[in-house]
Amino acid sequence: MLTLALAGKPNAGKSTFYSAATRAEVDMANYPFTTIDPNRGVSYVRTECPCLAREERCGNENCRDGKRYVPVELIDVAGLVPGAHEGRGLGNQFLDALTDADAIITVVDASGGTNAEGEPVDVGTYDPVEEIDFVEEEMDRWLAGIVARNWEGVERQSRSPGFDVDEAISDVLTGFGTSEADVAVVLRELEYPENPREWTDEDREELARRVRARTKPILVAANKADIAPAENLERLREVGEQAGRHVVPTTAEGELALRKGAEAGLIEYDPGDPDFEILGELSGVQREKLTELGETMSEYEGTGVQKALDGAVYDLLDRFTAYPVQNETKWTDGQGNVLPDAFLLPRGSTPKDLAYAVHSDIGEGYLHAVDARSKRRIGEDHELSEGDVIKIVSTAK
Repeated sequence: MLTLALAGKPNAGKSTFYSAATRAEVDMANYPFTTIDPNRGVSYVRTECPCLAREERCGNENCRDGKRYVPVELIDVAGLVPGAHEGRGLGNQFLDALTDADAIITVVDASGGTNAEGEPVDVGTYDPVEEIDFVEEEMDRWLAGIVARNWEGVERQSRSPGFDVDEAISDVLTGFGTSEADVAVVLRELEYPENPREWTDEDREELARRVRARTKPILVAANKADIAPAENLERLREVGEQAGRHVVPTTAEGELALRKGAEAGLIEYDPGDPDFEILGELSGVQREKLTELGETMSEYEGTGVQKALDGAVYDLLDRFTAYPVQNETKWTDGQGNVLPDAFLLPRGSTPKDLAYAVHSDIGEGYLHAVDARSKRRIGEDHELSEGDVIKIVSTAK
């Protein structure tokens, strides 16, 4: 399962985002460091279910009338303060919690209602643009520090016959979730001295920055969009675009209210919908709040929470969804369940990659695959794409 992490300064709305996205109960309060230990839960990214191509919907518990929700792990990391890479505010502990993530969603208080430390101030009095690069810079400096502290070991290894710089640097970065292949790609993009003893601080810092960018891409959730001054959101988008950053306006509080309302049967709403429908009796205050939320959703095509999750997986990580089945005619597994599983695979994955994703034994016993839509056998090197329904034929059962 892919892992996404929520990061940012204290009191930006990370725990509210997490609670809305996972429906898990967490501590939420208007003061810094509400969260100390990371919260871990399951959220979902949304895509179109292949059952839309059939006469009947599949009935899978993660499919709502053709809206397919694919599980991902979500981590809510405690708030970071300036200087976190030096250990300030338990920063090393909090940054370490991000090493498990495949991608990071930086939650920014777009309202400007909290300062750099996460302390409440009047809305609009703090510039949220300052937060766009905050998590990235703290992570880059923290990782550069790890590389620097371990560089002496790389230098010692370089004196040995058969020294492999990719392998040596990978060993240093193992705890950061970096593979030797990631290191090799980054080193091919860099100009650096052949002898590790000649590397400068700038060389190591650039290595850290590029490794972080490759292995921990970052999306920005401009949170509290419902109360944020319009100029704040406009500037966040402009600055983000100039930096090549994906910025998504969000209202985590609004999403949480909608999910609670849907669970109570008061409204009809599926995560990621651009609007909602009122079903039950509401008080005057409830109706007024929902009316205001509806206006925000109309402006931003939803609350943005689902859009941020989807953007992190489908855009930043460039994943697509594939569906393995045993029966290519009925699109079922051995128990007759229609489209029982969905896997998020890297772009360029093949039927054999899907087989390994299902189970290592299935991959090792792979014989061939059939495209369930066309009922035709496809080659082992065939690149799969979003929504493919594939029968895997394997010696393993």
